[in-house]
Amino acid sequence: MGKRGAFICIEGLDASGKTTHTHYLVDDLRRRGFKAMYTTEPSPGKIGEFIRAYVLHRKRRVSSVVEALLFAGDRVDHIERLVKPALQKGKIVVCDRYLYSSLAYQGAAGLNLDWIRQINRNALTPDLAIYLDVPPEIVLKRMRRKKSVMERLQIQRRVEEIYLRLVEDGLLVRVDGNRAKDEVSKSILAVALDFLKG
Repeated sequence: MGKRGAFICIEGLDASGKTTHTHYLVDDLRRRGFKAMYTTEPSPGKIGEFIRAYVLHRKRRVSSVVEALLFAGDRVDHIERLVKPALQKGKIVVCDRYLYSSLAYQGAAGLNLDWIRQINRNALTPDLAIYLDVPPEIVLKRMRRKKSVMERLQIQRRVEEIYLRLVEDGLLVRVDGNRAKDEVSKSILAVALDFLKG
């Protein structure tokens, strides 16, 4: 990989285990001598804080267009402020959610995928993007949200459909997330090491 590090992101439906497995991957890579670090979207920066406070934790959802624009702004800020400097120091940056979440979630809400790509054209392309595949019916059992089960299921199925299309297009590497945690983490680590040593 040379001096520059690598940018890896882990994607998936809500409650699919992304955060847990992003942390596991960072820990596993560190144990193997890699300079790995965890980050997340929304980012730890000011725009990310705003998104958490005024978009994710509101009872009423803001428009999908506003959501997509805020996430795109946060993404570029995150890349410039945190990710690129870490990569230049040779670190492996592992991100919990990234651009593909915008495509999947705002796309599932009806936004044009090409428009989402256009507003994210200044975002860095990840070196490796992993999709943690867990069926919508399983993630729903893990969630404790108050929306109707059918409404949640329909949304998650639309999101899953877009993610699987991105897998087919070769943008995401699919890992079966519907297994024991240690099996899933071993699979993710194997994919990451195969890439890093390739």
